[in-house]
Amino acid sequence: MSRPPFFTLPVCARAYRLATSRGEFAVHDAQPSSRARGTVLLVPGFTGSKEDFVALLEPLADAGYRAVAVDGRGQHESGGPRAEGAYEQGELARDVLAQAAALGGDVHLLGHSLGGLITRAAVLADASPFRSLTVMSCGPAAISAVQQDRTRMLIHALTTLDMEAVWQEMRRVDAENGPAEDTSPELDAFLRRRWMGTTPEQLIATGRQLISEPDRTQELAGVALPKHVISGALDYAWPVPSIDAMAKELSAVRTVVQGAGHSPNAERPAATAEALIRFWDLAD
Repeated sequence: MSRPPFFTLPVCARAYRLATSRGEFAVHDAQPSSRARGTVLLVPGFTGSKEDFVALLEPLADAGYRAVAVDGRGQHESGGPRAEGAYEQGELARDVLAQAAALGGDVHLLGHSLGGLITRAAVLADASPFRSLTVMSCGPAAISAVQQDRTRMLIHALTTLDMEAVWQEMRRVDAENGPAEDTSPELDAFLRRRWMGTTPEQLIATGRQLISEPDRTQELAGVALPKHVISGALDYAWPVPSIDAMAKELSAVRTVVQGAGHSPNAERPAATAEALIRFWDLAD
């Protein structure tokens, strides 16, 4: 899961609930101080949240882009129903379309990891609200075989245990697999709070999407939007060569953020923001 480098919102941003035709969604909304050059909608990944983009908000706003990071349905502070059908990919894609409409349309869209699959589905359903699509740390189809196995184990645990028990089991497995990552008490508390705030049916349904997603690259290549594929130099969820191949088939701008893994937005935010701004400036 992504680990935000900090949690305090910059002065240019505020937290509130964005009202849409499909309900309200918790967002962090960063406004540029000068004339806005565009609006960016940032969609998080599996087990993620709007906080995964907190380090991007200020540099994007400084460059003139209104940046809106969202908790999707059932994620962290947005809440959602206790029914797996509510989290089918088509439902989540329609949520993204509603969020874009609520922001006035003409939006640069970015999806991280699972968010890349959801935003792809949204664009394939209706590309008209969008100015461009950026797919971050996401490949063309299902996640790698090793990650599929891990995700199946998580789905099984979520169907048999409560969220607290699953959290404790994940911590135990992580400890057995090697030294714990150096995290602050603040980060530990946030990660647990985010986990406990996420609807288990959302994790089950989206986990199944990650292990069964078909390759829709050819379909996406036919959509007349500027496209950007960005990832770290390493990625545990999708092999980087598969991300490279997808970008080539899409005729997309390709960015590899050196020194970053699956979450360049959190691990190397300055370099990531620079690449995003460069792409959006060209897309305009």
